[in-house]
Amino acid sequence: MLGLPLTTEVKRPLPKAQLFKRFDWTASQRERFDAEVSRLDFVNWISPRTVPAIAVGLEVNEIFVVEVSLKSHDFDTKAIILLAKYIPQRIIYVLRYEEEAMLATYHGKLFTAPWQSLDAISLTLAGLNLDAVWENIVSTIGDFSVDQDKSLTEQIKIDEERDKLLHQIEALERQMKATKQPRRKRELFVELQKLKVLL
Repeated sequence: MLGLPLTTEVKRPLPKAQLFKRFDWTASQRERFDAEVSRLDFVNWISPRTVPAIAVGLEVNEIFVVEVSLKSHDFDTKAIILLAKYIPQRIIYVLRYEEEAMLATYHGKLFTAPWQSLDAISLTLAGLNLDAVWENIVSTIGDFSVDQDKSLTEQIKIDEERDKLLHQIEALERQMKATKQPRRKRELFVELQKLKVLL
């Protein structure tokens, strides 16, 4: 699966009942998860034992691939976020509905790739150690790049702050167009210019 080496394949089921027993989820969380997910399987284990060419990283020792069979194409991401928060591992989720799938991963927030046919999805293990491999996987799934002098977490935070600024700028521009008073329009313009400098 995903074009990963055969040595990484494990194909081990992860029963939902076991998750419900192990984690202290509320009844509503269990119901939401059960309504969204029909089955979970560990399908790949990426580590120096399964891919000898890749060394252990400072932060990442292993990466798992979990196939999540969904009950609907339009699923609630809260179920995957809940799962990611309770399993403190580096995990790539293959969210599958019938013959389509999307890749997802959680690193401070959920990143998802677009839906594709199951056969078209692949994952490249790029990097000399698992830290670099994880960084490349997250940035590929999230469709962003990491600056050389930044860590993955720093880059995600910078991108989030930039997105917030862009939303504030758009809101101010809409407000400015709707405002009739020249004085208020000028105040909004000054505020807008200050935000644009921060970009």
